[in-house]
Amino acid sequence: MRYGFLVIKERRMKIGRYKATTIATNKFKLDGGAMFGVVPKVIWEKTNKADNSNRIDMAARLLLLESDEKKILIDTGLGDNWNEKQKKIYSIENAENVLEVELEKSGLKPSDITDVILTHLHFDHTGGSVKTIDGKPEPVFPNAVYHVQKKHFEWACNPSVRDKASFIEDTFMPLYEKGVLNLLEGTKFDENVEF
Repeated sequence: MRYGFLVIKERRMKIGRYKATTIATNKFKLDGGAMFGVVPKVIWEKTNKADNSNRIDMAARLLLLESDEKKILIDTGLGDNWNEKQKKIYSIENAENVLEVELEKSGLKPSDITDVILTHLHFDHTGGSVKTIDGKPEPVFPNAVYHVQKKHFEWACNPSVRDKASFIEDTFMPLYEKGVLNLLEGTKFDENVEF
């Protein structure tokens, strides 16, 4: 599997009691300057060529952790709840059920996932958490508890002007409202996973 200059040869490994599998979902583009911050464009453009809108290629890669008791997904990528304008702005590819298709390659369906760890609540990490069913937002993983750091959740609900665009409440607030979003106050998820 090739993503820009990164080549992934093996997508499985063992970490503690978990079998870890990488899952590639959406490809998209974000502003290169926003991604690299104070690093000058002449440096980052050597490995990340920008398009005419100064956007660079990005790929949402998730991690699936499996044990006998748990099936944990770390982040959910962009998902497929994007209108045509948003798809054009972010040049989103593979926007239709890509996460479900990729899970099937590991022999899983959304209802098999027991936990979703959201490393943070930017739209490219939480967009696959919620889908619209009969006009209502529903968790993509119906049997999962979603986990995020409480302080980060509070930040996402009251972001600064600088990072407001990275938080799209429709990708995480329905989880909170349905009572499936666990707000962690420590870093320990279990004996093998901290975040």
